[in-house]
Amino acid sequence: MKYLFIQYPKCSTCKNAKKFLDENKIEYIQRNIVEECPSYEELKEWIDKSHLPIKKFFNTSGNLYKQMNLKDKLKNLSENEQIQLLSTNGMLIKRPLLVLNNKILVGFKIDEWKNII
Repeated sequence: MKYLFIQYPKCSTCKNAKKFLDENKIEYIQRNIVEECPSYEELKEWIDKSHLPIKKFFNTSGNLYKQMNLKDKLKNLSENEQIQLLSTNGMLIKRPLLVLNNKILVGFKIDEWKNII
């Protein structure tokens, strides 16, 4: 079974996650989050599967998040509007994402990844 690994090639956390997957011989399909931004439908499904709040899917430390002043704006957006916003630009999405059959890993926390994989 191949997993879907969504990452940004210049991101050091993504590079560490990729190294972890390779060292553990985990098969995956790689996808550049900027070149192929997740769609609204994909994000909706992943957020539902993850059981995490939508806020966890935002790259809150990213420049675009800060430039758009989303810390304040998100409070006034519905869940659907937030997902729609995420689907407009991959740089707004926390990365990497690892999409498993029944679980979604957001960000790279090595202990969490070891437990699931």
